[in-house]
Amino acid sequence: MSSETPFQIDIPDEKFTILRAKLELASFPNELEDAGWKYGAPLADIKRLTERWKIGYDWRKYEKEINEQLPMFTRDIDVDGFGALNIHYVHKKSETVDAIPLLFCHGWPGSFLEVGKILPFLTSSAPEHPSFHVVALSLPGFGFSEAPHKQGFAIDQYAEVAHKLMLALGYNEYGTHGGDWGSLITRRMASVYGGRHLKAWHTNSPLAKPPSWRSPLFFLSFLLTPWSTEEKAGIERTTWFHTKGQGYYNEQSTQPQTLGYSLADSPVGLLAWIYEKLVLWTDNYNWSDDEVLTWISLYWFSRDGPAASLRIYFELRSDCEDLGQSPTIPMGASFFPKELIVLPAAWLRKSHNVVFESHHKTGGHFAATEAPEQLVQDIRKMFAKGGPAFAIVPGRTGYA
Repeated sequence: MSSETPFQIDIPDEKFTILRAKLELASFPNELEDAGWKYGAPLADIKRLTERWKIGYDWRKYEKEINEQLPMFTRDIDVDGFGALNIHYVHKKSETVDAIPLLFCHGWPGSFLEVGKILPFLTSSAPEHPSFHVVALSLPGFGFSEAPHKQGFAIDQYAEVAHKLMLALGYNEYGTHGGDWGSLITRRMASVYGGRHLKAWHTNSPLAKPPSWRSPLFFLSFLLTPWSTEEKAGIERTTWFHTKGQGYYNEQSTQPQTLGYSLADSPVGLLAWIYEKLVLWTDNYNWSDDEVLTWISLYWFSRDGPAASLRIYFELRSDCEDLGQSPTIPMGASFFPKELIVLPAAWLRKSHNVVFESHHKTGGHFAATEAPEQLVQDIRKMFAKGGPAFAIVPGRTGYA
């Protein structure tokens, strides 16, 4: 295992020259009258953001803020059958010596930046709540982590990278939080490394199998019990996603390379592709233009380019279609109404060892960005004194 190297973002000037030249030459499609969001990202929004990206948006300002606020590092992680990959990560320790090691795992189109708002809360020390040592990696192929070079880099390999990173940092026992792909990856970590290393896991993207006749009593209960208002809204949201929001998934999970040419060459294409998700996957979150452009810029300036982040869909598609055996270690789940897949909590309880759950009135897919205080409160409650996962990491209660 290689040693840790401090990391600072410093995008070369020539990459800005190329970006501005491409933005200057951008062409836009026409748009139907009064289309709004019906056909995708509105033309007026994309034109406004493109103009801001070209004139006025100051990446260096935000690059400096990220470097100052997030302690970043890289190190090589050996992956069985795939060699060493250079992995980028945020690592901030609490002043509380017995703080709980917590891995934060993002998805697409997210990044390590998502940990930014919750990091000060999670690492803060106080008698009223537990404190955490937080690690937030850039998944291989995302941000400033090296992308895999061979085919077949699937969920077991992503889980292996994250687990080996925690071990390399001296965290032999730890907890996790994940959303989007991070939820599936930490779920696999809970199955493979649960018990001995991973002690408890939390997610804001809980998934579960629907009731089956193989469990007759549960299936009958499902048929006879009316859905609550919250459950009806969740099924409605899930139906919307499956019928009107999954076009991106079908392309990225079948022909990611083809789409990759467009996203790697056209900053406007990349902007529109991700901006659509930032808006439609959130609960009326008030994105500022600069906030959007920082997310997009991180993909544009990423180590291996935006196309590298798409391949996870191809490699992990089968894991989405068949979740496999559920982990048995303690699980916590935060339910937000505008998550993409919102299933009845009873389904999750049936198949998982759910020790903590929280249901929120607002919030969507990017919980750490949209609802940071609510998410932090949930994680704290799960691991707090009197909570279901208190002192589950030996010798690390989270309190001074």
